[in-house]
Amino acid sequence: MPMDSSTPFDRLAERVERLLVRHEQLERTNALLSSQVAALTQERDSLRSRLQAARARVDALIERLPSPPMEKDTP
Repeated sequence: MPMDSSTPFDRLAERVERLLVRHEQLERTNALLSSQVAALTQERDSLRSRLQAARARVDALIERLPSPPMEKDTP
């Protein structure tokens, strides 16, 4: 079994390098996710606005409907 000839400092430096690479990956992932959240938030707000406009149109159409005829009592 070969002996590990690296010093504790070398092992620590290697671990720090791996952590830095991982940190950079996580930063990129976070930036992408933040961008997606912003896009989805904008889309949600747009859909909410469209829904409110559609509701207002439906309410206006309902207001224009004629009233139902009054029922008369039959003997």
